[in-house]
Amino acid sequence: MKRHRHLFEQIVVFENLLLAARKARRGKRHRPDVAVFHHDLEGNLLRLQAELTARTYRPGAYREFVIHDPKRRVISAAPYRDRVVHHALCNVLEPLFERVFISDSYAHRKGKGTHAAVDRLTAFLQRYDYVLKCDIAQYFPSIDHAILQALIRRKIACAGTLWLIETIIDAGNPQEAADAYFPGDDLFTPFTRRRGLPLGNQTSQFFANIYLNALDHFVKETLGCRAYIRYVDDFVVLADDKATLWAVRDAITTFLATTLRLRMHPVKQWVAPVTSGVDFLGYRVYPTHRRLRRTSGLRFQRRLRDMQRAYRAGTITLNQIRQRLMAWLGHARHADTYRLRASLLGAATFRRDARRETACCGAARGTTTTRTTAAAPTATTTTRTTGTTTSGSVASLPRQVSPSRCHRAYAGIPPTMVSGSAQGGVHAPCVPVLGQPGDEYTTARRRLVGAQAFDGRRRAPGQYGLHDALTSLPTRDQMAQNG
Repeated sequence: MKRHRHLFEQIVVFENLLLAARKARRGKRHRPDVAVFHHDLEGNLLRLQAELTARTYRPGAYREFVIHDPKRRVISAAPYRDRVVHHALCNVLEPLFERVFISDSYAHRKGKGTHAAVDRLTAFLQRYDYVLKCDIAQYFPSIDHAILQALIRRKIACAGTLWLIETIIDAGNPQEAADAYFPGDDLFTPFTRRRGLPLGNQTSQFFANIYLNALDHFVKETLGCRAYIRYVDDFVVLADDKATLWAVRDAITTFLATTLRLRMHPVKQWVAPVTSGVDFLGYRVYPTHRRLRRTSGLRFQRRLRDMQRAYRAGTITLNQIRQRLMAWLGHARHADTYRLRASLLGAATFRRDARRETACCGAARGTTTTRTTAAAPTATTTTRTTGTTTSGSVASLPRQVSPSRCHRAYAGIPPTMVSGSAQGGVHAPCVPVLGQPGDEYTTARRRLVGAQAFDGRRRAPGQYGLHDALTSLPTRDQMAQNG
């Protein structure tokens, strides 16, 4: 295997640090720590570069929080300047290791992901008769630091890069206990070896792929299993008979214990016919179709109710609701969930508590004006198709999206909140606006809930369905005439 040298200079160069800062900022630019760092971006990057060059850089303390999705996970968030260093390191190392990763490893890689992995599994299910599904017990807390660094040294020979990698690994916060004995251990070995990577780091995801890359090559090359897919610590192997898969399971168990000091999950390993389906990455995958995992639908129902309560209390905006709905719909649309989406979103409404809205007396007759309680500066916009004026926080005003782009954006249920003015006008989709205090906003669409549910007529004063908006869009000529 070719070893690479002189990489540290590429990591600490200012252009790479600037690119890393831009990557680390994506989706987080409004957070206080990100804003403070980017307020003096050049100065902070130069100081970070000086620390890295002099090898005096020391990572900061992690911030921990717990999520339940669905099982309990402890997420460790590094300080923002450390996340910049993580991205700078991955910018240089990822292309080098990408050459040695197998094509059927789908976690945290460009052009891969969960949907590509499920599509690949569907193709395999149509070619083989049986499937082996396995999971590694406590994977991130069980990653051995010494083994990980040895695997990295097989590819990297740059002293400065190895120093930075060891600094990041050794600075990790304590993880949950994953003590286990492996062949050759004495009484104190499990308590003297350092283990665990913080879940949430960019580098942790990258190092996790490096750690199990040895397993990927073992299964593909030594065992000769062509139908093999891995996503982080979940993997499947397919064959035409059960005996072969059970033998593969035993060989993988031995390899993990003797080479990587990992254990198979005692329950999450089984062999079954492909016709019974495979529970993989949030879906129940069959050779002919795909369903969403039941627990995913139940969790979304709870989140939808939470969003309704939050919107009623005034702690969330319509644009934030739209983003959350689109995230779930982007996952659900990759399965046969037509009726599920219609059932969950067909009658979903969002009503703002009238006591939290303040009407503006300067609005013209026949228009609806509301002012949010946000402390940010406000701005006013007017929609020509309705004459409705809305006033709200500058940061919360939605981005205008053309109707043609809206139709192309999603072929299922557009989670747009639509309201009409007092004269019956309707705003264009994907432009959520606040109507009168107490108005309701619906996320249903005629093609999903039936023609009788949304027939173009007003359901209640100030409330409209998605079908009204889609059928009342101005034509191209009308839009050009209105400017």
